[in-house]
Amino acid sequence: MTKQTTVRLPDDLADDAEAVARVRGVSVNQLIIDSLAAEIERVRADADFTARAQKLLERDREILDRLVK
Repeated sequence: MTKQTTVRLPDDLADDAEAVARVRGVSVNQLIIDSLAAEIERVRADADFTARAQKLLERDREILDRLVK
């Protein structure tokens, strides 16, 4: 299953993305998918990021627990 979304890019970035995609022989859509997947893997491996995410998750859980009481 896929989800469609709209991405607004500055003209220069869009031009660069089109050029990179052409050279790689992929669509701009595939370039964006690959780039996002690589960034997500990078942040998953970042201990500081995961610690901050865990802290936010715990805070959200506390708020939700308070709301349902």
